[in-house]
This record gives sequence, C-alpha cells and structure tokens, in this order.
Amino acid sequence: MLKCFNFLCLFLVLELNQVIIPTYGTVPAQQNLNTPEWADFDDKPDSLFFNDGQRRIDFVLVYEDESKKITHRRSDHKKQKRKRQVYESNLINNGLQLEATRSVLDEKLIFVKVHAPWEVLCTYAEVMHIKLPLQPNDLKTRDSAFNWFSKFFRVNENIIKPEQEFFTAPFQMEHLSNFYIQDKVTFFNPATRSRIVHFILSRVEYATKNNVKKFGINKLLDTGIYKAAFPLHDSSFRHMSTDPNCPSERYLLYREWAHPKNIFKLQPLDFIRKYYGEKIGIYFAWLGFYTNMLIVAAVVGAGCFLYGCLTKNNCTWSQEVCDPNIGGNIIMCPQCDKVCTYWNLTITCESSKKLCIFDSFGTLVFAVFMGIWVTLFLEFWKRRQAELEYEWDTVEYLEQEEQVRPEYEAQCTHVVMNEITQQEEHVPYTACGKCIRMTFCTSAVFFWILLIIASVIGIIVYRLSVFLVFSSTLSQHINGTEAIRKYLTPQTATSVTASFISFIVIMVLNVVYEKVAILITDFELPRTQTDYENSLTTKMFLFQFVNYYSSCFYIAFFKGKFVGHPGNPVYWLGKYRNEECDPGGCLLELTTQLAIIVGGKAIWNNIQEVLLPWVKNLIGRYCAAARSEKVVPRWEQDYHLQPIGKLGLFYEYLEMVIQFGFVTLFVASFPLAPLLALINNMLEIRLDAWKLTTQYRRMVPQKAQDIGAWQPIMQGIAILAVVTNAMIIAFTSDMIPRLVYYWSFSVPPYGSHSSHTMKGYINSTLSVFNISDFKNESKPFSPWFGNITTCRYRDLRYPPGDQHQYEHNIYYWHVIAAKLAFIIVMEHVIYFVKFIISYVIPDVSQKTKSKVKREKYLTQKLLHENDLKVVKKTMGKIADKIIRGIDSTFQPKAE
Repeated sequence: MLKCFNFLCLFLVLELNQVIIPTYGTVPAQQNLNTPEWADFDDKPDSLFFNDGQRRIDFVLVYEDESKKITHRRSDHKKQKRKRQVYESNLINNGLQLEATRSVLDEKLIFVKVHAPWEVLCTYAEVMHIKLPLQPNDLKTRDSAFNWFSKFFRVNENIIKPEQEFFTAPFQMEHLSNFYIQDKVTFFNPATRSRIVHFILSRVEYATKNNVKKFGINKLLDTGIYKAAFPLHDSSFRHMSTDPNCPSERYLLYREWAHPKNIFKLQPLDFIRKYYGEKIGIYFAWLGFYTNMLIVAAVVGAGCFLYGCLTKNNCTWSQEVCDPNIGGNIIMCPQCDKVCTYWNLTITCESSKKLCIFDSFGTLVFAVFMGIWVTLFLEFWKRRQAELEYEWDTVEYLEQEEQVRPEYEAQCTHVVMNEITQQEEHVPYTACGKCIRMTFCTSAVFFWILLIIASVIGIIVYRLSVFLVFSSTLSQHINGTEAIRKYLTPQTATSVTASFISFIVIMVLNVVYEKVAILITDFELPRTQTDYENSLTTKMFLFQFVNYYSSCFYIAFFKGKFVGHPGNPVYWLGKYRNEECDPGGCLLELTTQLAIIVGGKAIWNNIQEVLLPWVKNLIGRYCAAARSEKVVPRWEQDYHLQPIGKLGLFYEYLEMVIQFGFVTLFVASFPLAPLLALINNMLEIRLDAWKLTTQYRRMVPQKAQDIGAWQPIMQGIAILAVVTNAMIIAFTSDMIPRLVYYWSFSVPPYGSHSSHTMKGYINSTLSVFNISDFKNESKPFSPWFGNITTCRYRDLRYPPGDQHQYEHNIYYWHVIAAKLAFIIVMEHVIYFVKFIISYVIPDVSQKTKSKVKREKYLTQKLLHENDLKVVKKTMGKIADKIIRGIDSTFQPKAE
C-alpha cells in the first residue's frame, strides 16, 4: 500500500511539472533568441487586447528603437539591444506572450504588449500564495443602525454594483476543481493578472557578469534600456470605452469618486481596491476614516473657538491691558540691549484680545477631549482595518504571500545555515556586515537630524538678531501711523518673518532629506518591500518630525522661559540675548506659527502634487496634438501620462501623518486645527483620486495588510500629544497663573480683594525693575523721560529694595507647584481613560472573527478533506485489486 501511495504522489508531481515553472535561466549568446510577435495598430483606440482580439494585454513595456537613435555610441546601443532581446526571450521562455507594435506618434518608440496565459497565471498564483474564491459568502449580514442615514452619501449601486463576497483560500493547482471558477477569463481579475506579470518581470534574468545574475525590469528601467513599464488603464476617464466587453472602470471611478461633485459622498472602497489593488485601497480607506473622525474633533474645536470669541469681552486681564488708566500707566522695560527702548503696555492691546480667544477654559476642555479622541480614532481604525484585512484577503499576507525584493536577491552571495531548517541559504551579508550596515545607517540618520537641529538654531539666531533691528527701526518708520503700530509690533514682525523663513527652509530641506533617506535605506538593503517601506518611513518621519515640529517646540517650551531679568539677562551663544514673550505669553505666537506652516504646507503640497503633473501632461498633449491627428491606441495614451514613482503613495501618507501631528501635538494652542484639517482632507481625497485616475499611469496593483509603520508612528504621536498639550497649557499659556491668582493671590493673605476676582492680575504678574540697576552693556541708548525711575517686566520676582530683590517670589513657587500638579493629574487621567478605551474596544470585531473562522473551516473542509477522500478512494480501489489478485492466486485451478 505504501508503494502505491508513493506512486500516486509521484504521478501528481509529474503532472504539475508539465506546467511552466519559474526559471531564471539566461539564453547563451550563440543560441537563437525568441522574439515578440510584430503587429500593426488595428485602429481600435480602446482595445485592451492583442491584434487577435482574444489575448488580454496585462502589461506594457516601452523602449526606443536603437536603430532610430541618432548617436555615436553604437557599441553601447548594441549591448542594450542584446540585453533587451535576452530579457524578452527569457520572458517568452517563462510562458509569457509578447506582441510588439510601433508607436503611432513617434516612430522611434516600440510598445511591447505582454499577455499571461492561463497556465502561467495558475502557476504563479500558487507561487505567490494568492487567495482566490472558494465559494460565495453564506454568512448573514446585519445592516447597521445608521444604514438609513449613510445611504444618502453612498455611491449609486446601479452604477457601481457592490462586489460579491467570497470565502477564499491560497490557490493550489491540485485543488483547481474546488475553486469558484465560472469563467477562466474573469477568474483572475485585471489587477491580479498585472501583479502576477510584474512579479515575473521583476525576476527574469537579462545578463550574467562575473557569475552575478542581473535581472528585473527595475534595473532595465534605471539603465534606460526600457523607457517605461506599466499596466493599462481600461478606458478613458472622459467617456466609456467603445469596446462593449470593457467595464470602463476608470471612467466610473472618475465619475463617481474623483469628480469634485462627489466631495460629500462615501468612497467606493471595494471598487478602488478591485481596480488599483489593496495598497491603494487601504490608503483611501484610512484617509476616509481619518477624515470622518475629524468631523467630531472639528465640531468640538469650532465650539471651543466660538466660546473664546463670545467670552473675550469678559476677559478681565485683557481689559486691564487696554485700559488707559491701568495698561496706559505701565511702562515696560526694553526687551533687548541698548537699541531697544521703553514701551507702553497698551501696545499689546490687540494681541491680548486675540489671545483671550485661544487662551480660555474651552482650550483646556478641548485638549482633554483630543487626548481621548485620538485614542478612539486609533482603536476604531484597528477594528476597521481588521475588517478590510478579511474582506480583501490580506489576513495572512505577510506570512504567506510577500516575496523577497529582487534587489535583495541580487546581492545574496553569502551562504549561512538556517537555524530553523538546518539548511544552507543565501544572504546578502554576514552578521558582521549587517552590524556594520546598521551602525552606518544609524549614524547617518543621527547626523542629518543634527543638521536639521542646526538649521533650527539658525532660525533662532535670526529671530534674536532681527528683533534688535525691528525694535530700533520699526517705531521710527511708522511713528505717525497709530493704526499700524497697534498691530505691527517688533514681536509680531519678528514672529511672522521668522515663521515664513522657517517654512521656506522646511520645504527646501525636505527635498534633500528625501534623497538622503532613500540612499540610506537602499544601502541598508531590507529583505521585502514591506520592510523597505517601513524602514524608509521611520527615517523620513524622524527627519520630518524634527524639520516641521522643532520651531513649534522652541516657541512652546523654550522661548521666554530662560531670559533672566533686565539687570541680569541670559544670552544665547554668549552673544544674543534670549527672546521674551509678550506680556500675554507665547501662545499667540505658537498659533501664528502653526497657521502659517499648516496652511503653507497644504498649499505647497497641492501645487506640487496636482498642478505640476497637470501642466506636464498638458504640455505633452499639446506637443502630441501638434505632431499628428491620428488615432492613438490606449497604451500610447497611457505612456504620455506621468509615472507614479517607485514609492507610490508614500508621500501622501507622510503628508497626512505630519498633519495628524499638528492636529494632536499642538491642538491646545490652535483649536481650529481639526477644522482646517477636515477641509483640507475632503479636498485631498478628491485631489488624490483625480490625480490617480486622470494624470498618472495605472499603478502596479500591490498587496498590503495594513498601513505599515504609520500605525505605530501615530500611536507614538498620540502618547506624546498628551504630554505636549498638558505642557502647553501649563507652561505656554497663562491659564495656571490666572487660576492661582484667582483662588489664592486675589484675596488675603496675599491679595487685597474681599472676594475671588481677576482684577489686579496684570499688576501682580509684572515685576518692577529699577532703571538705575541696568548694566552698561544693557542700558538703552534712548534717554528716560519724566521722573519715573522704574519699569516693568514679565516675571514673578521681588521688587527693588526688598531683601530678596530680583529673586523669585512666593507667587512664582505657587505657580510652579500648580503647573507640575496639573501636568501630572492631566496626564494620568487621560492615560487612564486611554487604557480603559483600549481595553474595552477589541481590535477585531466579533463579526469579523466569525467570518475568519468560517473561512478556515471551509478551507479545511473543501481542500484537505477532499484530498483525504481522493486518497481513500484511490487506496480502496488499489486494495480491492490486491485482494482480487490474492483471491485469484489462492483459488483452486479448474480441473
């Protein structure tokens, strides 16, 4: 029986070996090469098939005919032509079918159309562990309670029909009959076909040099042997295809998703995933979910802002600043050495009124709310992501399906022993080599982060030096214009110009850091594409985090905190006197910085991402129209679109996560940030969709289980946001000093009022300084007028003449204790609530768990139990034959 079973297994193996198997063999120079079929364009501009009308075009390769090139380097062209011919021959040897057609508009261009037959698709679907349908989903689904409401925002189901749900399993040729195959033509959808073909293109060899194989379409593109490689859009986005068999999915996506009229509609995520693949689908699912969650945050933030606007007229301390009898009689000390002059407190009247809007009790409520909101967002996204993982068949993607990067495979020259399998395997570097690479990459990352910090220090030095200029010249030039003087103070002018310069520096450095991060990650040589993207994501975010947020951290936590007092100021780098905040604090300046960076970044990114590709395509279409009025095939139309780039939607993720940081980290200073982010994201979704469907070639569909390294990055931001917002309220705003004054220092024993009040707050928070105590290097040039001998400055110190003069008073220590207590209490309360929310909300819903269990049960039943039945049936027949043979042997012979 054992021999019979072995014979059966051998038979199955031989049957499988008849199918085309992936190979990396190259064609020797002396052997004849297989060449693509040649065909003229058949004047069908919307055709997605070879000229026979049967074989579907799964991929297109574009190269420039070497014989048409006008150049003197003929030897190089011969080498390139030979590599291309070998590569195409190896593609044919791997089972792909090629058809070449010359360009209609440019006779130098050749388009090689690639088709994968059924056998090749089946073979590589098994190699790549692609999940395919077993049977329709038979689990009952319950409609959501909000279904009646969401139907007003859903896409019209008569236009884009909902995708049928299936239970799926990794494809296996031996179980072909168990899969849900109604039609071989549609069993593999176009996105899956393109992904399989791209997998083959990335691994087919084209040359061997020094016993090192060179392979992959990416290297051929980098060296210019091919000019482009892309899958086809299925139609024009402006109109439906003239081919009745074409579903015109691109047109439907543009009409029902990318068009601006759909800005308030929900996205057809299943349809996006079907056309572009899971990686694009998961991005738009995350962006849509983030935007929907921002609605709640935007409403609460706008409410807090309106609360501040309505209560600003009741702001006692701002009234005191603007009161001619209070603020008008307070003369402030110069804020820089020599060139700065004395100034009146009422100059800051307008800024104090604005500050009342943002520095209110509503801000505290909103900061606590956002700490809870960000936890709800991340937890509910995990649940949504788990649903998509199941629905889009990516639950076990990383463990089963993801292949090694061709760049990694090409460098595998070292042999090591696998600890698990105890077999030899090839790796690109030894343990020592890996350690050296990691050390170099880490050092390079830290070096560039320090370089960013150096640029931030340069901005700080600019602020310190230009404040001297504005202080000495601004008042002279606008002396007669009182209306302008109210708004354009030296502090305001310095803050606004520094913010704009900081924004420009950030945008310029981004270009440099992008190239540096890619170079470091390429040298690191990650094993899979997911590892590569996660490594690059971490580096880029570290760069961007320091680049974007460092100026905000400086204003929030360092500016005005270590300035000393007028008689003993603190100097930066031993030369520049540290900046001071306005009497109202640095909160308004932080708000200004955030508004400029967030607004400028959104405008800049939209110009860079949308306007530039549109202009390039417009110029390309104009030049093409000027050359010819001929009918142009679909592959040539797509060729003249913009390439998406190797990193795909990486920059869109980066842009949104940086925005997420601004919305959460500094929201205590700018409660309108979620509202601005909501408006930006509603436009961003449609702009990204418009860009993908109209301006770019179709991306190679890729699998993705989740949003990758962005998830832990957002979790880290969420934890840090609690600390930063607590510290902004404690150290940047004046909320804690005002509360301490109201409850302790406005009434006896420290105050003179009979009841708790905010009256006298400004006078109690401005210390007195005797102008005769100025040092010679700090004494202002402008002479003092009148008989007043003192000026005021923002601090809590004993007055001159006291035995502890110019030392911090008891009010200061009460405030410090209250600030530390507030930070500890706020952090612990929010972290406790975050922990409870994380514990209560499971990462995977019960409905999704049931679907996963049902699918595993069906997989086991249909695939494995059927195998056992076949084996039992086969073994039973063999046993019957053996028994009959034995019976005939021992049967008595007939006489």
